Amino acid sequence: MAQWLNATVSETIYWTSNLFSIKAKTGRLPFIAGQFVRLAVEGPEGRIQRAYSLVNPPDSEHQEFLISTVADGLLSPLLQQLTPGDTLGISQPATGFFILDEVPDGDNLWLIATGTGIGPYLSMLATAEPYRRFAHIILVHSVSRAADLAYKDLIEGFVAQHPGQLHYQPVVTREPHPGALQDRIPNLIASHQLQQQCGQLLNPKSQVMLCGNPQMITDTKALLDSMGLKKNLRRTPGNITVEQYW
Repeated sequence: MAQWLNATVSETIYWTSNLFSIKAKTGRLPFIAGQFVRLAVEGPEGRIQRAYSLVNPPDSEHQEFLISTVADGLLSPLLQQLTPGDTLGISQPATGFFILDEVPDGDNLWLIATGTGIGPYLSMLATAEPYRRFAHIILVHSVSRAADLAYKDLIEGFVAQHPGQLHYQPVVTREPHPGALQDRIPNLIASHQLQQQCGQLLNPKSQVMLCGNPQMITDTKALLDSMGLKKNLRRTPGNITVEQYW
């Protein structure tokens, strides 16, 4: 049974009117990069809770979460209203198998996300493991509008620390943006635009993690399967590891 930690909100970062990050001071918590916890606030009818991945690395004194506000959601509008000093419930322990420990070795590692699905990848990229295991890592972040490309400075810092090893490729589907591709991820893979832009192959020697929109995951999995990449299971290791975000 989950235990609940009462954390204190230390900062809220507003990326857009409906995309924000919350930081809460907790001291270091035991978890593996890529795992999630449940966040909770007390509502009129009791505790309201939902699962969110941790953005920060495991050695952080603060826990951080990237959240998109759902207009008719029960929890996200309440989270957006929190200010420094407010209390935020965080479940313990963290859980989930969307972690690099579950991913077999490969020639390269594709980290593909839509929207807030980039969160667990940021936690992973702040650790040593991906750089130790993979010669090339490609972070692909697809959003509707350029303003939704959260954490660009953090990501560019990772790229600067690992030149030639980490490649960041933004995708903005609803407007042109310098350096970004403009199409759905499955279309970009099928046309080879994504592979050409990133300078990396996507084949049965690759490892692919998919996180975000269920339709993107369904379509991309089907396409990758047709290319010879199979779902990764413990009993039958493959190429595709998945985390659906809603």
